[in-house]
Amino acid sequence: MARTLAFDRTRVAQQARAVFWSRGYEAASIPELEQATGLSRSSIYNSFGSKRGLFAAAVDSYLEEIVRPRLRPLREPSVQPGALKTYLGDLAETFANPGSVTAANGCLLINSANAPIASDEQVAEIIASYRSELHAALARGVQAALPDAAPHRQEVLAETLTGLVVAAFALARIVPGEAAQLLRNGVELLES
Repeated sequence: MARTLAFDRTRVAQQARAVFWSRGYEAASIPELEQATGLSRSSIYNSFGSKRGLFAAAVDSYLEEIVRPRLRPLREPSVQPGALKTYLGDLAETFANPGSVTAANGCLLINSANAPIASDEQVAEIIASYRSELHAALARGVQAALPDAAPHRQEVLAETLTGLVVAAFALARIVPGEAAQLLRNGVELLES
């Protein structure tokens, strides 16, 4: 008779997420993941198939618990006019706070986009999908903030803000103050 799983998959994914987010996929060792999750190597492989499978669970956890809640106001059926400004301002504040996990680690997916794991077709697809989801949310925020702007102007602004957010996440680990300033510049662009 097979043994039942005696651990919480959600919690394990969160614990692994912390390791992958701070260290990156390649640098995260199985012993570190064992220590962080409390699982043995065989339990990790039996439950998630591989280190890559555990990474996929960590990415799902990151999207559902970190990314999508922050984007939720921009994805509501009726987006408030100030939702995008609030999103950019809150994210800038997060980067400016040296004690925040986001300031210390940037974005798990943007970090992964610049690492060898991005050559994995499924990971590349997840990263591209994340960027599309981010862009769609920001575009809705632009439309709510500037409903009278020409559609082309709205799209150019949404693309520009998406690029600024991605750049801010890429810089957060190195120069969090500059990452925060990029987002403040995005607010200025929105208001000009």
